[in-house]
Amino acid sequence: MRFRVCKVDSAVQSICMTERAPFVVDDCDLPGLQSAVSKLAGFGYSEKAVRERLGVDDLAGLPWRATPIYRAERLASGDPLACAIDLFLLQGALRPGDLQTMFSPSECDLLIRAGLLAISPTGLARARASLFPVGDRLIFSDHAWPELPHPGSYPVPADHVMAVGLDSRHLARCTTRRPFRTALDVCTGSGIHGLLASSHTERVVAVDINPRAAACTLFNAGVLGIPNVETVVGDLFEAVNGERYDLITANPPFVPSPLDSLRFRDGGRSGEDIQKRIVAGLPRHLAPGGRAQIVTELGEREGEPLVNRLRAWLDGAPLDIHILRLGEHTAEKYAVGHAQGEDYSAYLESVDAWAANLRAHAYTRVVSLVISFEWSDPQFGPPWDRVDEAPPPRRDAGAEIDAIFEAERLVRRAGLPEMFQHSWVERAGPIAVLDAYLLGGAIDAKAKATLLGQALTMEYFLDVAEREILGRLDTRVAVPELIRSLKQFDEAMVIEALRSLLRQRLVRIGQ
Repeated sequence: MRFRVCKVDSAVQSICMTERAPFVVDDCDLPGLQSAVSKLAGFGYSEKAVRERLGVDDLAGLPWRATPIYRAERLASGDPLACAIDLFLLQGALRPGDLQTMFSPSECDLLIRAGLLAISPTGLARARASLFPVGDRLIFSDHAWPELPHPGSYPVPADHVMAVGLDSRHLARCTTRRPFRTALDVCTGSGIHGLLASSHTERVVAVDINPRAAACTLFNAGVLGIPNVETVVGDLFEAVNGERYDLITANPPFVPSPLDSLRFRDGGRSGEDIQKRIVAGLPRHLAPGGRAQIVTELGEREGEPLVNRLRAWLDGAPLDIHILRLGEHTAEKYAVGHAQGEDYSAYLESVDAWAANLRAHAYTRVVSLVISFEWSDPQFGPPWDRVDEAPPPRRDAGAEIDAIFEAERLVRRAGLPEMFQHSWVERAGPIAVLDAYLLGGAIDAKAKATLLGQALTMEYFLDVAEREILGRLDTRVAVPELIRSLKQFDEAMVIEALRSLLRQRLVRIGQ
């Protein structure tokens, strides 16, 4: 594990505030700290167990306003898991007796010495950092709600390390987990994506312009016992000297903000200042056969496909692009959701400033996305792009995004019609088909199909030929036989319908 510093703006090299974890630990204390965190895992402090204990479908976007309800209804038993959730996730305060259900006095001393725990003069214990369960990993970072009004609270400083929130979890669940030789995580923050990549990658480089974020990543790597993560302080790709990587991940600041006040969040007035530089740098840093994945938000304009902007940033580089739309907000709701103010008048002024900034860029909505890039292969034609829409996944979906890239290449094979002549076709799995007329649609109705059992729930509207094909695939059928049975359609129409169903992963073929 290595830590090096590149030349950065001196404005970001601020000293850690005493109210927050310094994310530094002595080598002699590291084994004890690893043991204490493992102890929390032994209590059941994992994403699945915490989610079930709080009675929520997903830890992403956990609302702080609901913390009193969680404490009263879900954590009142005061068992070790309840105490761990309250202390390290809900930012609560524990009495000495509650703290002792988790840690021995020597472990408490170690956590205090490591800067993770603070004890008030009245004996109440508070965490100086949050511990976020991500799958079976535990990731330290700054609190999700640093502005909460409790003793020791503080305004969000420039070197704040972003908590593991919605976007972090979305990218973690969409990242491909196939084996790689090298991985690069830019805007690494707590290091979550680099640390997750370390399990299937030989060497990981995690980069952040914020020295405190780099220190947090190094701290997490040490606590988790991960040896193959190199932490670098620097400005995006400038920190890696032109190296190429098999996997590149990024969760950049992307909010189109009129204030540009939170360095870990705001991407300039357009929201594109940093993500544009990341996309533009991919052709120089993505290795052949590699994958780059970015979680972001983009302001959307009427009549302008988002992919046009990405192609312009790539400056003609031949990369295939998959855009996964996970949600959207109207410009009005986005402005209201981000506005702040100490009183009603100040809040309304803030709403106006946010709304005016979005109007200035002609954004009618802001879309949440995970965007995946791979080098295009000329044997499958020119670079392609594809847009899918799905609710945010609640479990790993990286393999499904892998399958989308494979499906796009399959349907672009020059010899696909000839291959059909020697192939069979079958449904890819259980498929739900809903006729539009059941919902009051027109008589000339369409139907939409969904492949069940997937992490990404995507709906696809079927044309008549596609619907007929799916209806005949109760068992595996030879493609020539299928074509002969569909006498109402010419062969070219059937082949095109099969191509479309393959692209949507509703059917599969074999020989």
